[in-house]
Amino acid sequence: MVEQAVIPLVNIDEPQWDQNTYWGRAKYFFTTANPINILRTSKELDEAREIVLKYKAGEQLVGKTLEDVYKAKYIMDSAFHPDTGEKMVLFGRMSAQVPCNMVIVGAMMTFYKSTPAVIFWQWVNQSFNALVNYTNRSGADPMPIEQVVKSYCAATGGALGTALTLNKLAKRAPPLVSRLVPFAAVAAANCINIPLMRYRELSEGIHIVSEDGTPLGQSQSAARKAIASVTFSRIAMVSPGMVLTPVIMQAFEKRGVLRRFPWANTPLQIILCGFFLTFATPMCCALFPQKVPVSIESLEPHVQESAQKISPDTKIGYYNKGL
Repeated sequence: MVEQAVIPLVNIDEPQWDQNTYWGRAKYFFTTANPINILRTSKELDEAREIVLKYKAGEQLVGKTLEDVYKAKYIMDSAFHPDTGEKMVLFGRMSAQVPCNMVIVGAMMTFYKSTPAVIFWQWVNQSFNALVNYTNRSGADPMPIEQVVKSYCAATGGALGTALTLNKLAKRAPPLVSRLVPFAAVAAANCINIPLMRYRELSEGIHIVSEDGTPLGQSQSAARKAIASVTFSRIAMVSPGMVLTPVIMQAFEKRGVLRRFPWANTPLQIILCGFFLTFATPMCCALFPQKVPVSIESLEPHVQESAQKISPDTKIGYYNKGL
């Protein structure tokens, strides 16, 4: 009888790659934000979670290796919220960013001259962004539905106002400037949408924990840093597709390609956006650590007092910045 090899014990809460380095984080997000993950069935996701939980509990996993456990971890991480442990809404997951954004962004850049189309696609984009921002918020505290509605309306209004105003101003500008209006609108909307959808963190603070996960308090200053870094990452994520695609399309237009093949306009922009997003999404998610270390002394006095009472020897706390 062949004996089952003992699986080495590691901290499965941490990825295989060093998350203190950019490329370590990039490898992790290339794995978890992979669009293939949205094709995972609910059964596959639950099975992956069960494998990880059994491994953490020290149970024997017959026929499994450490590599199998890590694979299960990354499947689980792609679909379950790191703080609540709940299964995230399908289109709110990072693995849905590439397929959804390539269609939305491609359409925004194709129909940027039509006012009704600008209104429709900016509304679709902000609806999608609101879902992603709410799904990937930090912490386990639910956000009141009234705040969600207010945040959604403000972000959508901001995006529409920016897009329509810039479209009007860009009428006399070179064609390339008009093509870049959707990017300006998306960047402006992100600066509104993300802080508003995570307003509870700004008002009440983001959860600070010790290295072993012990809650130490809630910090508003850490929340501001988390939301600022996420906003920067999201804008950077769409930048290559929304800046380089118009440049490429303008070059095609000058060479008469779009006049000869007018049907290729929309699919070409969608394909270009998809190509850029495939790389930009994980690489921009990796710009900042997911689990951010912070000196307890740099936090608000009430957090310092709370940490001193709960864990006097803890000098460095951590918070999940969200995505």
